[in-house]
Amino acid sequence: MAFDYYVGGSDDEVTLRDNVRAFERYRLKNRVMRDISGRDLSTTVIGQEVSMPVLVAPTAFHRMAHPEGEVAVARAAGEVGTAMMLSTLSTSSIEEVADAATGLMWFQLYVYKDREETKNLVRRAEAAGYKAIVLTVDGQVWGVRERDVKNNFQLPDGLRIKNVVGAEDFPETEGSGLAAYVTSLFDQTLSWKDLEWLVGITDLPVLVKGILNAEDAAKAVEHGAAGVVVSNHGGRQLDTAPASVDVLAEIADKVDGRVDIIMDGGVRRGTDVLKALALGAKAVAIGRPILWGLAADGQAGVERVLNMLRNEIDLSLALCGATSPSEIDRSLIMDVQPFQP
Repeated sequence: MAFDYYVGGSDDEVTLRDNVRAFERYRLKNRVMRDISGRDLSTTVIGQEVSMPVLVAPTAFHRMAHPEGEVAVARAAGEVGTAMMLSTLSTSSIEEVADAATGLMWFQLYVYKDREETKNLVRRAEAAGYKAIVLTVDGQVWGVRERDVKNNFQLPDGLRIKNVVGAEDFPETEGSGLAAYVTSLFDQTLSWKDLEWLVGITDLPVLVKGILNAEDAAKAVEHGAAGVVVSNHGGRQLDTAPASVDVLAEIADKVDGRVDIIMDGGVRRGTDVLKALALGAKAVAIGRPILWGLAADGQAGVERVLNMLRNEIDLSLALCGATSPSEIDRSLIMDVQPFQP
């Protein structure tokens, strides 16, 4: 049940598969005869420094993978010098993770019907030292994740959603307990005015996650977003939605440098990271690879995943004739190949 929850997508999982395959449709036109000594992978995202252009995406229920759950992931992210986005639907509390963290922490927010509880989540994140709010806007209703329906997905005994007072457990239901939770508690009236509301109640930068349309990216900027996260929710919401990387360039052109762009979905190799940077992202975020590292070996497993990517990015950067992420641009990308279903 836990494995199916982590690995699965919605409906026929077309978007889930295409997130990974899409990167194969792009080619890197590397440059040669350049001084590639003194490479430095560090960058800034929304003005905050990270050791490489890879962040930890928000994913739920880490204690299904390892007893230390989100705490282990936060420590690993701190050790490698990057940011972790903690999910609202975490099995460790905002404060528990912050106390263990050694690096940059951002808080991913879902908007509940109970706006006071939503506001309370923001206040708790501020008080605990989180440095950004990541508002997820593509999850107010849940895609049909057939693996979860088949398994009657529920949190295992002893695990609860630790962040939302009075909403720690799933409703009693047939099929996916999480889908029933979302239907009963998430606010389906979410609109652009609510982004303005959120920006207005916090001094933290607010990023909008779940953008696939260039017009929506522009609206996010107009309504106060400090950054956008190009994402299809890991292929878990609207099936047959485009792969994140396939809409990245169009969104980057529309945003035109006004805010930073992060992309998630399907990143598995250092070359994937370079392609995303070339198409307009400031950084990528990874989800499932973090969970596999966590399940395999806790904090050490997560660190190994991040360091594997770091080494691949460094080598790919060198082979492309560059020494830093800032040198990667659209000229590195060969025309996209036709989509192959």
